[in-house]
Amino acid sequence: MFSSVLQAQTEPELLRKAVGKGAYEMVYSQGENALYLATSQSRKLDKGGIIYRLDPQTLEITQIIHNEIKPFGAAINPQTNTLYFGNTVNNSVTAIDGKTGEVKGRLVLDARKRSDSVKPLAPRELVADASTDTVYITGLGDSSVVWVVDGKDLTLRTTITETGKFGTGLALDAAASRLYVTNADGELVTIDTKTNKIISRKKLDESKEHFLLNISLDPATHRAFITDSKQPQLFVADTRNGNILQKIDVPESLAVLFNPIRNEVYVTHRKAGTVSVVDAKSYKLLNTFKTPVHPNSLALSHDGQTLYVSVKQAASRDKEASEPDDVIRIALK
Repeated sequence: MFSSVLQAQTEPELLRKAVGKGAYEMVYSQGENALYLATSQSRKLDKGGIIYRLDPQTLEITQIIHNEIKPFGAAINPQTNTLYFGNTVNNSVTAIDGKTGEVKGRLVLDARKRSDSVKPLAPRELVADASTDTVYITGLGDSSVVWVVDGKDLTLRTTITETGKFGTGLALDAAASRLYVTNADGELVTIDTKTNKIISRKKLDESKEHFLLNISLDPATHRAFITDSKQPQLFVADTRNGNILQKIDVPESLAVLFNPIRNEVYVTHRKAGTVSVVDAKSYKLLNTFKTPVHPNSLALSHDGQTLYVSVKQAASRDKEASEPDDVIRIALK
């Protein structure tokens, strides 16, 4: 799994376990001392999906929460202990009690019927604002949106439109009342959460084709770390003006997560089968974990000393994975 040098140094600090098919996003709950993993299960054999509750130390499954429809994206409101899962293929969001695993509610975000001329917007990323009990959800399409949902009763408060083509990435700076979206147009879109209006949008780089997938914030220094599926680099942008502060040379990337406690950034590279660890001060590559086959999503423990990575097995539209997907626990100390 590692080069011989890295293996000797870090193998005792790494734990990898198979969990279930169709692994997507994870959330860590400090209150429950649990890691939750959304899985879509078999595309052909299973109508619904499963959320696995894992022991964050051993990665053993401690609870299996069955879902009538498949969960993909994930977020948590730690104050209410409510988990939110985006049901991409059903155009919905589901709220689940983090303690009991019971479904608290479900909201259809785009009720239009799919046809040759109509493509309902697909939920992708979710973030929860604990201070206002609000859930923000990106809706993907040629002209994307952000749905603003009441976290308590799962009612739609408003829809923020025109966030760009395939507006995938989503990050919240609650203290500054700012929400950020990244898209396939290579834009960083800034939204004022007090008015739910777009206040700026900027293409980060006009010189090349970009698909900006995900975003993670360092609010203290006004920085956004942004992954790109088209170019082998990680953008660092100033959230105040959209100016590029740095381009970090890494493989084409998917998930990104800033760790303020260690001042590090973690990035998954689906095609390369690796996870990068970047120094957020010097922007130097500190380490590369080999995580075959396809590292997907990231989560951090509350103390910032443990990194979790979901890893998908090789699969295609015509041939499903024969083995369950994995979760890796990496001790960063």
